[in-house]
Order: sequence, then structure tokens, then C-alpha cells
Amino acid sequence: MYSLYLTLYGFKLNETVYTWLASGGYIFEVGFLIDTLSAVMMVIVTFISLMVHIYTISYMKDDTGFSRFFSYISLFTFAMLMLVMSNNFLQLFFGWEAVGLVSYLLIGFWYKKPRAIYANLKAFLVNRVGDFGLILGVALIMFWFGTLDYQEVFNRLPALLSQEVVLFNTSISLVTLIGTCLFIGAMGKSAQVPLHVWLPDSMEGPTPISALIHAATMVTAGIYLVARMSPLFELSDFVLSLVIVIGAITAISMGILGIVQNDIKKIIAYSTLSQLGYMTVALGVSAYSVAIFHLLTHAFFKALLFLGAGSVIIGMHHDQDITQMGGLKKYMPVTALTFLIGSLSLIGTPLFSGFYSKETIIEAASLSSAWGANFAYFALVFGVFFTALYSFRLYFLVFCGEERWHTIRRKKNEHGLKSKEYPVESSKIITIPLVILAIPSIFIGMLLIDPLVYGNFFDGNITVDNKIHTNIDLLASHYHGVWSMAVHSLFTLPLWFAIAGVLLAWALFIKKMKINFKFLNPFKSSLKNNYGFDDFNEKYIAKGILKLGDFLSSKVDIKIIDDFLVNGSGRLVTYFANKLKLIQSGYIYHYAFFMIIGLFLLISFFVRT
Repeated sequence: MYSLYLTLYGFKLNETVYTWLASGGYIFEVGFLIDTLSAVMMVIVTFISLMVHIYTISYMKDDTGFSRFFSYISLFTFAMLMLVMSNNFLQLFFGWEAVGLVSYLLIGFWYKKPRAIYANLKAFLVNRVGDFGLILGVALIMFWFGTLDYQEVFNRLPALLSQEVVLFNTSISLVTLIGTCLFIGAMGKSAQVPLHVWLPDSMEGPTPISALIHAATMVTAGIYLVARMSPLFELSDFVLSLVIVIGAITAISMGILGIVQNDIKKIIAYSTLSQLGYMTVALGVSAYSVAIFHLLTHAFFKALLFLGAGSVIIGMHHDQDITQMGGLKKYMPVTALTFLIGSLSLIGTPLFSGFYSKETIIEAASLSSAWGANFAYFALVFGVFFTALYSFRLYFLVFCGEERWHTIRRKKNEHGLKSKEYPVESSKIITIPLVILAIPSIFIGMLLIDPLVYGNFFDGNITVDNKIHTNIDLLASHYHGVWSMAVHSLFTLPLWFAIAGVLLAWALFIKKMKINFKFLNPFKSSLKNNYGFDDFNEKYIAKGILKLGDFLSSKVDIKIIDDFLVNGSGRLVTYFANKLKLIQSGYIYHYAFFMIIGLFLLISFFVRT
């Protein structure tokens, strides 16, 4: 918070602490960049992490890995801070890989659960795909720019703007190639389609880490990377359009999947995927400050929703199926109220934090002239409807209506499991973080939209090409304050789509109206299977790699390396040894004869030359 205070008054730190390695003309340094962009990220990471640490005291109190969990989440926070505070790509890559490693440890925290081991391995492997793109981008930067320092790279961009490289017999702009590689890295960390498949499975980890991963740390790294690299991304229209299209597809497709989930944490996980799509679209239309603004508001209400879900899970004795809940508002009033606040902010209810950031992203997409922006606008608007539908489906099934959990309790008691007759509100160590997070989920949007989006808060730290893409001046012409923005929303599509989603959820899950959705039957299987991404990965990619491994093991490793190179070289030495040993007769006159012949040949050679 102190760093944010300093940056408000123009303080900026960009210093090298020490030289880590010097090799072949390249210098690798450890340094820190503290400006308004990194300060905002630092506040988000540390505040959410603090709430998660407090919450964890109660949530994990009976777990045998209590101390181990605290060490992991502290290391997770450190890794993310190193990432956002770095002033060079080397240190960024260190933080980038560190959050990936610790997420692997945390997702598989309950290492005796097969699903947890499967989930953390899946997260690790999918992120390696994205990280391969990132390391290629960093390698290209080091080769062509001769440095990994952010500022030096930005200063040398104009000189290499026209540089072309040949890739697969095709000439491509160097800036476009680097931007594409860096964005592939961002796609992995921020779980954009098709590298999104790891994020829903990460719910196998304890709920506090779900909140930390989804709200403040790992998934925000990709958004931060693109915003930090705005001077580079602004030079390639192709990369920006790619960012827009990927973000739009993620926003609407993942929002739809949230409707068919029954696991309380997985619904919120798909919500995170969808909201990351919104942020990515904002980056693509060059509204970087708006993307960071939504990242900020989203961090609070998404952490609130995850921790609220954890409170519900405790009350339901670790049953996560929302179809077996209901009526919990009566027994868990604090959790219900704070969860409602988080849901209202998520769907973009006027005057709540999520409204200001999400509405601004949608308007930025509508005003952009970039290729793909029109598609993104319609995807985001329809995404609002699905967000409202899955959010209030979740709220109504968990906190309202009939109490369906009585049957489950009876079955548990029949199997000798002791449980209270009724759920009870969680302890104050859990509810206090919920109340604290609920406050910014309501107010932080209206308080910070002026300085962060329309002010000069990010000047000098984010670069926007005003000639081509959405610029803040154009957005500002449609903005006349937080209250007028709320009033104006009454005449825009997003609000009415949100209302329609809430009303449909109310009709289906409170009033139990029978609405014929037979036309959706052909899509149910696809939705339940995550559009077939997991099946495709397992059937073709995973099995393909296994077959390739078998081929390399049987043909290359055994036949070529073992039989031909290793054993073959041995056989070759044995063959020549057997031939050479024939001349070892043991008679002196045989050796003298060879010496004379050799001397004769040597003399003949020198005389001839």
C-alpha cells in the first residue's frame, strides 16, 4: 500500500540490484521496477493474500499439512511479487516459473487423492506449453535486442520495427513474432482457450488456494505481462486482433460451461475463465488500463466468492454439489449476504465494482476499430447473460428454496458419520475476511474508475496507439461520472441481458417453471465434456506423445543408440582388436620386420616431399 501511495506522487523506481551473470556479451541482472502498474498489482496480491492467510487459519486448522500449506501460500505470494516487481525478462521468467511450480504443489496439496495428482500434473503440463512460447519470445528479445531490460527493449523497438524474420519460408515481422510468443505464454498462465483446460481441475486443491490462484496471483500474470509489454503489442495489429478473438471466445464459451456445472467451486472457476476473457479483450482493443481496472475489481469479488464457497463447503461438511444444498441463507446469513454481494458485482449490477469495469470493457470493444472488435462486443454482451444465469443459479440453489441437504445428512449418519443436524455459520476467522472483501466489491469500482481509467495514473507505464485502436479520450467522451454511468446503463444491452439471466435463473430454480429446452439436447454432451477439449487432449495429444515415446524408446533408443552406437562401437573395437592381435606373434624378427618396413615408408615419404 505504501508503494501505491508513493507512485501517486510520481515516485518511480527502476534500479538494478546486482549482476547475476555476464556471459558472451550478455548481462543478466536482478532489478526492480516500481511504478503505478506494478504498485497496483502489489496491492492486489498482498491484500488478497492477507485475507487468504487469515481465512486459512480456520479453514485448514484440522489438516495435517497445516504448516506446509502456509509455507506454500507464502512462497506463492513471494513468487508473484517477484514477477510483478521485476524490471527485466529474466526475473519475470523466474517469478513466472515459480508461481507455476508452487501452483503444482498447492493443487496437489492432498497428494493422496488421485484426482489431485492428476489435476496438478495437468496444470503443470499445460502451462509448459504456454511457457514454451514465453521462453521463445524472451530468447528472440535477447538475440535481437541484446538485452532483457524492459526499458532498454522499449527504447530499441523503433530501430527494429521494420525487421523481418523468415519462419517456415514465410517472412514475418519480428515484433509480430515476439508478441505472438509472449501472448502464448500469457494464454497458458491466464487460461485462455485452448490452454484453459487446467484451471477447472485446479479446484482439487484446498479452497483458500483456489481463491489465491483465481483472484490475485497465477491467472493474473498473463494479463499483467501483456499490459506491461504494451509498447511492443501496440506495434502489431495482428497480435492485438489475435488477443481480441481469443479473449472473446474464452469469455462466452467458458461462461456457457458455468451453467452446466454442479460443483460449487467449478462454477466459480469457469466464471474466472470467462472474466479473464473480458480482460483479454480489453488488452486487445488497447484499453490496457481498463483491463487492469477489471483485474482489480475482479480480484476482490472473486476472492469473496471463492472464500464464501469455502464457508459453504465447511457448513455442508465438504459436500460441494449445489444440487444437494438449498435454504442455507437461514443458517449462514453472513456467508449468504457476502456471497450475494460478490454475485451482484460479478454480473455487473450498477453501482457495484464489477459494473464499472465490465461496462467499460464492453464499451471499449464497441468503440474499437481493431479487427475482431465487433465479434468481441457481441460475445461480451451475450456473455453478460450467461454470467447472470450461472451466478444466480448458484446462489438460488445454495442459499434459497428447499433444504435438500437433509437427505444427504441422513445418508451420512446411516454410514456412521457424525454431523450436526443443521449447518451453522462459519467462525469469525472465516466470516471477517468475507466482510472485508465485500466492502471493496461494492465501492472500489466507483472510487477508482476516474484515476485508473480516465486519469493519468498509468501515464508513462502503459503505451496506447491512439491512431488505430480504442483510446481513453474516446471512452472519456462517453463518461460523465459514476452516477451518470449507472443511469446510462439503464438504456444499454448489458444491463438488460443481466436482468434476463437473473430472471431466468429465478424462474427455473425458485419458481420451478417447466421450460422446454429440448433444442439444447444436442449440445448437452458437448457442454458436459468441456467442448471435447479434454477428450481431444487425452485421445490425440497424450496418446500421441505416448506412442511417440514408445517409438523413440523401441526404435531410436534401443535400435540406434543402444544397439548401433553403444553396442556397435563396442563390437567395432572388438573386431579391430581381434584383427590387430593377429600381428602380435611374440617373435622379435617379426617386430623387426615391421619396424624396417615402417622406416622405409617414412623415409620414402619425406624424400618424395
